[in-house]
Amino acid sequence: MLLRVDHESSVSLHEQIAGGLRAAIAGGELSPGERLPPARQLAQGLDVNVHTLLRAMQTLRDEGLLEMRRGRGTAVTGAAPKLASFTELAQKLVGEARRGGLDDKEILKLVEAQL
Repeated sequence: MLLRVDHESSVSLHEQIAGGLRAAIAGGELSPGERLPPARQLAQGLDVNVHTLLRAMQTLRDEGLLEMRRGRGTAVTGAAPKLASFTELAQKLVGEARRGGLDDKEILKLVEAQL
């Protein structure tokens, strides 16, 4: 798994890390059940604080993409590939809608209209 962050980017480091992991899951680079390296090792490799890395991993845990267990490490969930691609699409949609001047209520209204 090749993951990189740009320390000069306007995008926060934890968002860059979460996006990179999400893309690796969606692209099949990380398979369901696969364990990630220890957080300290990943953080050191990316030259970020371990808490920054853990924040990214917690975001993916909340999205249902990662399972984090104390003493057992972090693994990709079975539902991860499908969720990762949908999450990535949703983030792109929200980003584009905000750049277009829509607020959160308007974005939700558009999405709900499609249900």
